[in-house]
Amino acid sequence: MDVYTAALKMKLIAALVTLVALTFNLLAALPSSKPNIVFILADDLGCADLGCYGAKDIRTPRLDRLAREGVRFTQFYSNGPECSPTRTAFLTGRYQQRVGGLECAIGIGGVGRYDDAARLAAQHQLGLPATEPTLPRLLRDAGYATAITGKWHLGYEDHFAPSRHGFGHALYALGGGMDYFHHVEDPPDYAPALRLNGAPVKRRGYATDLFADEAGRWLREHAARNAKQPFFLYLPFTAPHSPFQSADEEQATPLPTDSERWKQGKAPPRVYAAMIERMDTVMGKLLDTLDELGVAKNTLIVFSSDNGGTASARPCGLRGIKGTTFEGGIRVPCFARWPGVLPAGVERLEPSATFDLTASFARAAGVTPPRPFDGVDVLGAIARGEPLPARALFWRGRRGERTWRAVRDGALKYVSRTDGAVKEEFLFDIARDATEEKNLLVERPADAARLKAKLAAWEAEVRPQR
Repeated sequence: MDVYTAALKMKLIAALVTLVALTFNLLAALPSSKPNIVFILADDLGCADLGCYGAKDIRTPRLDRLAREGVRFTQFYSNGPECSPTRTAFLTGRYQQRVGGLECAIGIGGVGRYDDAARLAAQHQLGLPATEPTLPRLLRDAGYATAITGKWHLGYEDHFAPSRHGFGHALYALGGGMDYFHHVEDPPDYAPALRLNGAPVKRRGYATDLFADEAGRWLREHAARNAKQPFFLYLPFTAPHSPFQSADEEQATPLPTDSERWKQGKAPPRVYAAMIERMDTVMGKLLDTLDELGVAKNTLIVFSSDNGGTASARPCGLRGIKGTTFEGGIRVPCFARWPGVLPAGVERLEPSATFDLTASFARAAGVTPPRPFDGVDVLGAIARGEPLPARALFWRGRRGERTWRAVRDGALKYVSRTDGAVKEEFLFDIARDATEEKNLLVERPADAARLKAKLAAWEAEVRPQR
């Protein structure tokens, strides 16, 4: 081999080594086929309670930054006007009506608050059955590590526990709300509400901090144990649900029975703001943890709320509050960040709902449900630069003798409220009248009839089997 040929061969080898190194670095920078997934769910957060949604006196810099770094939805809906229904829809990816008994928040100790729920409670079946296919179980079976740290509220009895639904680790509040320092439910029972992997546990600390700290601890432990394994972290805060307590208000005993702080619409404005700001602070620490562990670039993070705000929320200009199917009861904040996949600084106007996140997470993880989701893969469509699919969205919430219904199809929305013998009906053009001030029921009877027929057909289709 002459000198020229040898030199050329060395240059080719060097070029090949460089090409391999560049290829390796490029592949390392790309998201893996199975991203990490983090879903943060606030409790009773109103649609104007964050800076990125117009709040003037509530400072949420870390959540605002997360929204700027991803996609922010401006017409995002919770699947229910209360907490248990929306949580059911998220975990199953389907309308909560299909499960039965979960169209209303479960009462303290497992009380059913309408006829079907009361029937199931008497049979010790009021909760999310372990027979229901759920997102965490799908992800676990696909190789994900799974954890929940936060509010559960999907059944008090052991056979409804998070571990029965695919969560490998669970620190959670059993029911709807609890004293933020003493972790007991509403008076007069003051029942201990904190559980660790199904067993009662005592921890010291403000609940918002407690859940975020546990999430960070679990993430670090997971990274040390198996950094290559993808993870799903579900972090449903109890904030800013009542009782209204800021992090600097710890007392030696739980809030007294007659305290106004237990009442959902009675939050002192500054305390309410402080609770949300504390959630923002601990969220910042969680985001820092993801950065420190080197997993942020391959982590899909979504933030939302389980229903609209209570009377304690900041005014957002929308009609209604939690418990109603007017816009103020079901429209919620939602934003998603996935570096390199979802565009940054983008707003989406199309209507979407909580169970669309379930379908999006499943698609991102490459898992297929054993039966079709009712939600659709909205994040995948956004990543591909496609419009979101047009479809009607439906709601029904029941409590006692009262039933709220709604259907939105395009710009039009039909709402009804039945309370005993009293019935009210409304038809709104949300595109022109987001505040639902002008009832078009009389002016557009054909549209009202069409939407009522759609709603009736949906109710028949989602009738539960148990």
